[in-house]
Amino acid sequence: MEAAKTTERFRAAVEKRELAALSDLFTEDIRLYSPVKFTPFEGRRMVLGLFGVLLRTFEDFRYVGHFEGSAETSADGEEAPSTVLVFRATVNGKQIHGIDLLQFDAAGRIKEFTVMVRPQSAVHALGQAVLDGLVSDGLAPAAEDRP
Repeated sequence: MEAAKTTERFRAAVEKRELAALSDLFTEDIRLYSPVKFTPFEGRRMVLGLFGVLLRTFEDFRYVGHFEGSAETSADGEEAPSTVLVFRATVNGKQIHGIDLLQFDAAGRIKEFTVMVRPQSAVHALGQAVLDGLVSDGLAPAAEDRP
């Protein structure tokens, strides 16, 4: 599977909100860097859980741009084939402008995923909506259970 084909499949799955179609596109040890959490979400199970929340949370989600190249990965410092997908969406009435940076392994699977969004008010709205969804799905502790 090459990176360009993975990108096409990823984009189609997200736009159609087909969570199951994402599973074979991710490496088992994928890391997702979020704008609302300092440490990455790690592992296919957790990242798929996060995508389940995101697919329910985003309203009017659409990709509006696509760039290909290469970039150094955070995990190992190696340069890897990379794709940037530019998106627009709404969360709880807040307009979001963002990018998804996908970085691929040698087999063309997504091994690192970085999301950046703006403006700050949208980051806050997205963070709260995602946390609520993760708690609801049992993927994060409720506020009273956190240290």
